[in-house]
Amino acid sequence: MPSDPVTSKQRVVLGMSGGVDSSAAAALLINQGYDVVGITLKLWPQDCVSRAEDKCCGPQAVTDARSVAGRLGIPYYLIDEAEDFQKQVIGYFAEEYKAGRTPNPCVMCNERLKFGTLLTRARKLGAEIVATGHYARTEQDPTTGRHLLKRGKDLRKDQSYFLFSLKQEQLRCVLFPLGDHTKNETRDVARECQLKTADKEESMEICFVPDKDYGRFLQQANLASKHRGDIVDVHGHKLGEHDGIEFYTIGQRKGLGISHPTPLYVIELDAANNRVIVGGDSLLERSEFEVERCNWIPFEKPPESVEAMVKIRYNHTGAMATIHPRPDGSARIRLHEAQRAITPGQACVFYQDDLVLGGGWIRR
Repeated sequence: MPSDPVTSKQRVVLGMSGGVDSSAAAALLINQGYDVVGITLKLWPQDCVSRAEDKCCGPQAVTDARSVAGRLGIPYYLIDEAEDFQKQVIGYFAEEYKAGRTPNPCVMCNERLKFGTLLTRARKLGAEIVATGHYARTEQDPTTGRHLLKRGKDLRKDQSYFLFSLKQEQLRCVLFPLGDHTKNETRDVARECQLKTADKEESMEICFVPDKDYGRFLQQANLASKHRGDIVDVHGHKLGEHDGIEFYTIGQRKGLGISHPTPLYVIELDAANNRVIVGGDSLLERSEFEVERCNWIPFEKPPESVEAMVKIRYNHTGAMATIHPRPDGSARIRLHEAQRAITPGQACVFYQDDLVLGGGWIRR
């Protein structure tokens, strides 16, 4: 199993993004005795290249990953998965915005490509294990035999939120070499190995939208176009017009283009009627909401109710809640204290201390 000591040259396929994290992960795996093969999945659409030259979907990343592989003496492959990425991630990204939801493409990319396609490629290369530079940890429950997901040691860099949807068949085949390392320790590993990525700046942006302007990306990629609709208050009174609900998100204040004596925020996106609904700040506070398509990690069938900390977005500090799972895979979340801007389409991830219980997708 991935968590067991290596007794022979066990082959591992490592996803390499051209950044310091996956570079250090490669060095650590080699030191642990693994036979490491580096792979970069070429995910970028062609029209993304000029805007993402130095991002993980850009050609510079490939150059850096190949350089690291050469330095460490491991085989390296670049595999074109742009077509799947377009369908599975960018297509999903656009459709969610059109439906009035705010997508989380990193979760989808992890589930479907990095721990889907990459694992398939690994098996063709004679490996049953894949590894990445995520800051997270896995272990096996000795009682149930289930594979568990835990937060990384460096809570400032913890990425378990983006991995909540991984299933048992994926978790049993993954390694996260950086799970017990801090970011500073990771850079130290890269420096000790004289890897060119040791001091490379990291990106906190979506790889195919490096300037954070999601609306412009959707238009330039011909995935959305401007279409007029009404901006209304909670009573349905028209206050102005918008250019398309795709270009708004819950909690947004700037860019509404309307004048009002008090600050207004987007509190709902009504895709059926092409309306942006706005209201005062207090209307963003909610203490209950629902999630769908839940994935439970420590148990196959969840208990009738679960007390847990929930994160409603990646940079959310977390809030205590009571979770009421349902047989159809959905769940009702009752927050102990109301939270602001709970956004349909985002992932809600459940934690007990460092253990990731699972999560689901926020719905209206």
